[in-house]
Amino acid sequence: MKKAAATRLHILQKAFELIYVKGYQTTSVDDIIATTQLTKGAFYYHFKNKDEMGIAIINELLKPTLTDGITESVANGENPLTTIYNLLHHLLIENELLKVEYGCPVANFTQEMTPWHSDFAKALQEITHLWTQKLITLIEEGKKQNQIRHDVNARDVVLFILSGYWGIRNYGKLENSKDVYWSYLGELKHYLHSLS
Repeated sequence: MKKAAATRLHILQKAFELIYVKGYQTTSVDDIIATTQLTKGAFYYHFKNKDEMGIAIINELLKPTLTDGITESVANGENPLTTIYNLLHHLLIENELLKVEYGCPVANFTQEMTPWHSDFAKALQEITHLWTQKLITLIEEGKKQNQIRHDVNARDVVLFILSGYWGIRNYGKLENSKDVYWSYLGELKHYLHSLS
């Protein structure tokens, strides 16, 4: 990786860590500069303003984190219901980027920014649309393979699962404990089993 690309990635990673803890609106460019230990010139070389950087965090850090696991699991050819469970288990329990005490970063950005900033809304919609479409495709494929009941409405299932994921992330943030994640995952497993 070239130095400029490495510096840009460093800014995004450090800014994400800070924003994830403090919130987007309460994090200033000066806070980010202090955290990265770079100059203002270096920050503005890579991003014309804080909002451009925030959207880059969504597109370059969060989108791959939340969608790559689905793509890899689909390529492995395992049962789609197992894939969905394993994906959510990974995001809730194993993923080191996502912390229980700070909730879901996509949900946080959605709550904090989408009412006020259409570019954030668009970037966040792209993530949720991509995730939704991949999961719908996965479920439809499972129906073709007779692994999922043919009467199952894939879109409804995905909306239900993703709503539960966002909700349990917020609940985990409130409780500051992964214990609630285990309760969610247990019920999710029962629900997914009912679809077969």
